[in-house]
Amino acid sequence: MRFTVVIPARYGARRLPGKPLADVAGQPLILRVCERAKKSGAQRIVVATDDARVETVCRGAGMDVEITKASHASGTDRIAEVAERRRWDEDEIVVNLQGDEPLMPPADIEQVASLLHSHGEAEISTLCTPIHSLREFLDPNIVKVVADQEGRALYFSRAPIPWNREGARSGLNSQQQFQGSLRHIGIYAYRVGALKRLAAAAASELELLEKLEQLRALSLGMVIAVDVAREVPGPSVDTPQDLERVAELMR
Repeated sequence: MRFTVVIPARYGARRLPGKPLADVAGQPLILRVCERAKKSGAQRIVVATDDARVETVCRGAGMDVEITKASHASGTDRIAEVAERRRWDEDEIVVNLQGDEPLMPPADIEQVASLLHSHGEAEISTLCTPIHSLREFLDPNIVKVVADQEGRALYFSRAPIPWNREGARSGLNSQQQFQGSLRHIGIYAYRVGALKRLAAAAASELELLEKLEQLRALSLGMVIAVDVAREVPGPSVDTPQDLERVAELMR
C-alpha cells in the first residue's frame, strides 16, 4: 500500500505565533513532526506552508515543501491545494498529519492510511481512543465520536455522546457513565477526490455550530471509517504551555 503524508504548517497561529519553528528539545516543531512521518512508511512526505521561513528550514533538512496560500481556513484546504497543483490521482491516499503533532505515533499514521485502503466504500478515515475519565467525557474541548457496527462514523460532537437518557432531566450532571465512549484523534486519511470535494464545499450548519470540519464530510454523505488507534498519541502543541510540556516529554 502506497500513501502520501502532507503536513500543513501555518506560521501565524493565533495562540502561538511562529509555531512551526518553535524549539522543541533542540529542534523546530515542524521537523519533529517530519521525523514522525518519516517513520510511518509513507512513500512521499510534503510540508505545506504559507511562510518562506518554514520553507527554508524544511528544505534545509531535505524535506519536500509547497508554499500555499495564506488565506486557507484549514489544513484540509492547504492539502487540497497541494493535491491539485501536483495533479495527484483521484484515488491516491493522502494523510493529513497536522504540523503541531510531534508525538503522533508513526504506527497511527500508517494505520489511518491502511484503514482507508481496506475500506473501499470509505472516502475518509480517522482514529479514536477510549475515554477513561468523566472529566474527558464532559470536556467540550475533547471531541467525541460515535460509529456504527461496521466502523463508520455516525457523528462527532463536543457534547458527551452517547448521551445516557437515565436521569437526563438533571442535565449535564446526570451524565456519569462514560464507559465505551470514544475520543476522536485529529488525524485523517483522504482519497484525493474526496479531499477536493470537501475543500470545495461550503461549511455545513452542523460544522458551524460545533466548529468541527469533519461534520461537513458527513453532511455531504461521505463515509468516514473509524478505528481505535494502535497507540495513544502524546499531546499536540497549541499554546506556550503545551510547548513546554511536549519538550519535557521529549527530553
